[in-house]
Amino acid sequence: MSNSENSNQDANIPTFPYDYGPDSFVIDLNKAAQQNDNFRSTLWTGTHLQVTLMNIPVHESIGMESHPDHDQILRIEEGLGLIQLGEDKFSMYGQYLAFANYAIFVPAGIWHNIVNIGNSPLKISSFYAPPNYAWNTVQRTRTSDSALQNSF
Repeated sequence: MSNSENSNQDANIPTFPYDYGPDSFVIDLNKAAQQNDNFRSTLWTGTHLQVTLMNIPVHESIGMESHPDHDQILRIEEGLGLIQLGEDKFSMYGQYLAFANYAIFVPAGIWHNIVNIGNSPLKISSFYAPPNYAWNTVQRTRTSDSALQNSF
């Protein structure tokens, strides 16, 4: 591969954190997720859809959550996760192992959690419809009091 081809490919890998929405955008999503070192960063926020990238440290989780008005798709980009799904946060009807390239489809109102059970950070891309976070939101750690919003 020539240097110019390398440069063209690198141009599609974002500098984090930054939200590229709502403009049209083309990216290698797997590489972008691997570069994200924040617990959560919005990558693209549109009117009806949002893409966030997550970095879950070893033995940590996204935290049990439910989105009453949002459907969500989570995609494992790298790592090993234990997926937990249920009607309420105290009774999980399903637990599944998920590896790189697995997708988890979560309808509105379903409780869910992903636990990193691997030996390296778990890299996830997450799609919300409609958007769930403010444009250009960055949450450096899960225990951050609130998400930070960058102003670029």
